[in-house]
Amino acid sequence: MKNICKISFLAMLMMVPFCWLAGYRLNFTPSLPIGLYQIIDGPVHRGQLATFCLEDIYYTNLARERAYLAAGSCSSGLRPLLKVISGVAGDSVELQDGVIVVNGQTLDGTAVVSTDSKGRPTPQSNLKPGIIPPGKVLVLSQHHRGSFDSRYFGLVPLETLRLVRPVIILK
Repeated sequence: MKNICKISFLAMLMMVPFCWLAGYRLNFTPSLPIGLYQIIDGPVHRGQLATFCLEDIYYTNLARERAYLAAGSCSSGLRPLLKVISGVAGDSVELQDGVIVVNGQTLDGTAVVSTDSKGRPTPQSNLKPGIIPPGKVLVLSQHHRGSFDSRYFGLVPLETLRLVRPVIILK
C-alpha cells in the first residue's frame, strides 16, 4: 500500500508542470477563495478575476522582505497576485475615510489599514484619487481585509493582467 501511495504522489507531482502549462493556477492565499483557477482570454471588465506580477520595485522588495508573496514565476522572483478588477479606464476612484469608492460606490472590505497581520506599519497608499487612465486598472480583494492590493501599490498596467476563472474553489 505504501508503494502505491508513493507512486500516486509522484504521479501527481509530475502533473504539476503540465497543469501549469495548460494555464491552471492554485490559490492558497486568503485574498480570494482557495482553489484552482484557469487562465482565460476575454475582454477586461469590472468584476473579472485576474492574475498579474507586481512590478514596482519598492512594493516587490516590501512583499519579499515581509513574506507577503512567496517565491514564484514573476521576473521579481515572486508569485503572481490574484485579485478582482475593481476599476477600469474611465472609472472614478476616491478614498473616503480610508475606504475605496469607485464611481460613487463604496467598496466594502477595502479600508486602508495602518498595520499588517503581524503589527508592522503598512506602506502609505500609492492610490491616487481621480479617473483611471487608459491602460490601467484597479485590482482589489474584498474577500480579505488585509489584502496586499491596489489600495497600497496603486493602479496596475492592463498589459500585465491575465484573466482567470475559478474552476474549483473551497469556501
